[in-house]
Amino acid sequence: MKNNKDGEKMVKTILVVDDDHDIVRLITESLKFEQFNTIQAYSGKKALCYVKEYKIDFVVLDIMMPEMDGLEVCRKLEMNTISPFCC
Repeated sequence: MKNNKDGEKMVKTILVVDDDHDIVRLITESLKFEQFNTIQAYSGKKALCYVKEYKIDFVVLDIMMPEMDGLEVCRKLEMNTISPFCC
């Protein structure tokens, strides 16, 4: 983990997106163990809302979800954000 100019730890925030609550919980617990902040979303639409609402450093995104699949979410992230997203 990097330090900022004041020597404080810079904690990264990871958005975990999956319609399966058990998978989200498993990934979240693993990331928290590694000292990341996490935000959980259970749909593509909610993920897009969270990206606008929070400073997200990285997204763990399921591809096969109902309503809006992960590829569509990824395309929308690429089109609507300043941050670089790789699909």
